[in-house]
Amino acid sequence: MKNVAIFCASSTGNDEIYVREAKKLGEVLALKGINLIYGGASIGLMNVIASAALDCGGTVTGIIPRFLDKMEITKLNCTEIIYTDTMSERKTKMFEISDGIIALPGGFGTLDELFEALTLSQLQFYNAPVGMLNIDGFYDCLLKLLDNMTEKGFIWEKNRNKLIVSSSIEDLLEKMTKK
Repeated sequence: MKNVAIFCASSTGNDEIYVREAKKLGEVLALKGINLIYGGASIGLMNVIASAALDCGGTVTGIIPRFLDKMEITKLNCTEIIYTDTMSERKTKMFEISDGIIALPGGFGTLDELFEALTLSQLQFYNAPVGMLNIDGFYDCLLKLLDNMTEKGFIWEKNRNKLIVSSSIEDLLEKMTKK
């Protein structure tokens, strides 16, 4: 994996652990020579991970819709900034140039991005690994829901298994590399 797209929040949440782990992931990606692709904003966990990667000498590609440029304030010191017209174009571009995806804690936008990636993977339109960094059990309830959906026959087990989950950055990256 040379380019990893990160889906995460435009806020930092209410527990410092999310900031610490986002920063650590940015540092790890930079030290491994993996280009970070993210939503292009200078706020929230998006800013934390991008700043950490840049501070460690990594490369960062920010992708942001023009209409969010003012609201989310584009991080102008990225290695590369790509502007899109819509949120859908943003996601499409992230999928096109990534060799893998990692979801960190976030809200509706993060879930939208994660589930679109899984849907595209299920339909064989996205063939790179899709990972979830389950920081401090943030996604435990969602994972139980996915297991229930699988048990009830709404998700095939082979598709449920497309989501690679770990609470450890190194373990998640290792699992994704082996996929």
